[in-house]
Amino acid sequence: MSDKPKNHWLILLVLALAQFMVVLDTSIVNVALPAIQKAFHLTEANLQWMVTAYTLAFGGFLLLGGRAADLYGRRKLFIIGTAIFGVASLIDGLAPTGGVLIGLRAVQGLAAALMSPAALSIVLVTYREGHERNTALSVWGAVASGGAAAGMLLGGIITQYLGWRWNFLVNVPVALLVIAAAWRLVPAHESEETHNELDLPGAISITGALMLLVYGLVEAPSHGWTAHSTIAYLTMSLLLFVYFVMNEQRASHPLVPFKIFRIRNVTGANLVQMPIMAGMFSAFFFASLYAQTVLGYSPVKTGLSFLVIPFSIALSATNVPRLVQKIGFKPILVIAPLITAAALYLLAHVRVDGNFTHDLLPGFILMGLGMGATFIAITIAATSGVSGKQSGLASGLLSTAQQIGGAIGLAVLTGVSTAAASSYVKHLTTAPNKLTPLAAEVHGFHAAFYVATGFMLAASVLAAVLLKQRKVSSEELQAAMTAGAA
Repeated sequence: MSDKPKNHWLILLVLALAQFMVVLDTSIVNVALPAIQKAFHLTEANLQWMVTAYTLAFGGFLLLGGRAADLYGRRKLFIIGTAIFGVASLIDGLAPTGGVLIGLRAVQGLAAALMSPAALSIVLVTYREGHERNTALSVWGAVASGGAAAGMLLGGIITQYLGWRWNFLVNVPVALLVIAAAWRLVPAHESEETHNELDLPGAISITGALMLLVYGLVEAPSHGWTAHSTIAYLTMSLLLFVYFVMNEQRASHPLVPFKIFRIRNVTGANLVQMPIMAGMFSAFFFASLYAQTVLGYSPVKTGLSFLVIPFSIALSATNVPRLVQKIGFKPILVIAPLITAAALYLLAHVRVDGNFTHDLLPGFILMGLGMGATFIAITIAATSGVSGKQSGLASGLLSTAQQIGGAIGLAVLTGVSTAAASSYVKHLTTAPNKLTPLAAEVHGFHAAFYVATGFMLAASVLAAVLLKQRKVSSEELQAAMTAGAA
């Protein structure tokens, strides 16, 4: 710690820029979805893979990326991940088909899983524990939040004025800048471990299991739940998951040490996180499609309309820590998902001839308030009471649950939406007209938002049943907020 580089704030700037790029790529594509769909004539079921491929690979390899950084060197993994991210972004921007674009989105997710934990690890070893580190992590957290908030607006501006391909191509010069700066500024780091055993079988098996599960869920509505292909995908997913569990139990250095799940709130918080993110990812996906395909908004206007959400999140999140100290995190995690459920229920009533003020604004405000309270409280629940040696693993598991829950939820709700839209057309009692396709699409959105509302209600029930209320000290609250910023 005493040998901290004189240019350490420049290092933070470089690392934060890389994290901004990683987070931005989760949300920036949402506004470009209608343009991508039109360019490659994709169905809604295939379109969701633009988001799902990235989040699944990111979540599936996140813990592996963190472990690899410890074993093989933080700077080395960070630069390798950034290079892969830049190359994948370049090919994405030049992709000739939707299939190539989806495949490279998965590669981007893998690269992000190498970059993000390595960058965070560099931050943690560069700054002294206490005020200095908390300041650095506050900057880190603000940049990450800014990336999520800016993604929709930047995606709209880029899509409208430069074309959807530039949502990916813009990463290339940024990646080159980050690599050059990291090579020059970040001190080299070699492994501090006495071994170099990486649980690659564990990472590949769990990611493969999740990919097959999501693919089976996406294809089931069109092929049938009892179709041979559906049963085959789901069976292979189950077998890979069983292998993953067996591998983790016998591996000398497992990807996920299962003993951490003996801590009740760690297990409970991760189980609560998954349905929350299942509803949230889909809300952004379907609301973006509704704004552009039904309301006829331009990409820029769509991005601007979403800005109310981060403002609501900020309003809620800044007040939650004080509330946690007064009443604990459990009541918040029971009530906040209900607020988000109310938002999704309102969105389940969007109209074909709707407008922003009536159909989107009330839901967006409530969604931000619920999300801000939920994210802070669930981070505190998952990390407070965890030993220092396990805090990184606990926050990594929560991030993994976030990405995987979102990916699976989007797959399920896309299937629900597609099936409901098809059923609407099939059961028409009047002759089809020019509004029928839009009416069918909106009917599908209704079904998806209703199921997403159910996910939030389930999260509230899980929080009430699984989480153990405990008093959070000021020190634990600060540590958990630091992990949340990370």
